[in-house]
Amino acid sequence: MSWYLYLIECEDGSVYTGITTDVDARFAQHANGTGARYTRSRKPRAVLASFELADRSSASRAEYWVKRLTPVQKRELAGGRRSLDSVLPAVIVVDDDEAIEAIEPAVTPIDMAIDAALAQVPLTATAPEAGPAAIEVGIEVQAEPALDATPPKRARRSRTTRPPRA
Repeated sequence: MSWYLYLIECEDGSVYTGITTDVDARFAQHANGTGARYTRSRKPRAVLASFELADRSSASRAEYWVKRLTPVQKRELAGGRRSLDSVLPAVIVVDDDEAIEAIEPAVTPIDMAIDAALAQVPLTATAPEAGPAAIEVGIEVQAEPALDATPPKRARRSRTTRPPRA
């Protein structure tokens, strides 16, 4: 089933954008006051343009981007001076090999910093008598100054007493 993105010119000069499966029936709803709330207060004058799209999802996406245009830009779209494709974001199509590469985890700046820090640290094994699991790592860790374990006490606000009601 085809879906349509449509642009309606209203009496106040604004341009309403919507989606439907039947543009003529939807315009009739707007005209008799049973359409969108927007067109109830701003009477629709005419359908400026309609664009056929493959499915509701595509129509909703297109509506999202077209609604962000100014009325002048919407009129350019309706008049053919601007294409619907120029309004929508670019869709990048990739083959399966590129898609697999795209979903592999990327190296983050934190990963690079850790790798650089580890490259500068010499790892030296201790004497054999210390056992195979004892490895000395030359990393210096600067500890934060010890913080007091108890949080500071909050100042209590004094309660004001109200005079008794008469």
